[in-house]
Amino acid sequence: MTTSPIEAVRLGDIALDDSPIEPAWILEGNPQARVAEWSKSIDGTTTTNVWDCTAGRFRWYFSVDEIVHIMDGSVTVSSDDHAPHTLVAGDAALFRAGTWSEWHVENYVRKHAILRQHLPGPLSFALKVAGSLRSRSRIGKLKTGGAQSPQRAGSL
Repeated sequence: MTTSPIEAVRLGDIALDDSPIEPAWILEGNPQARVAEWSKSIDGTTTTNVWDCTAGRFRWYFSVDEIVHIMDGSVTVSSDDHAPHTLVAGDAALFRAGTWSEWHVENYVRKHAILRQHLPGPLSFALKVAGSLRSRSRIGKLKTGGAQSPQRAGSL
């Protein structure tokens, strides 16, 4: 994997590797899952993946926040405190870290997923403060003419 400023892929062309579902989590059928990671953030906290799965019903534990975008097929998801909801191609959902859900794949599902690890509280707070200070510093420079705005930079 590279750390170029722009990474682009054709999601449908990514080759997936077998990624068996934990056998104890399978409730029905013989679902076969595959996955491929195609990028990772520089700090290692975020990855982007393509995942697919054949028919079956299983529980799934989310150890990190996961945003999914269904690319093909469908899946009905539910949890103890969330009624079943069917996601189809074009739909997106967020599954929060530390939660379980039940997935029922009738035929097939393929998703694009963004997985983000949580940072420890103090580190997360420090990064927010640093980001806020950087933002204020940039705004101050733009207001005082200390740095060229994108509009002014090209109009010399």
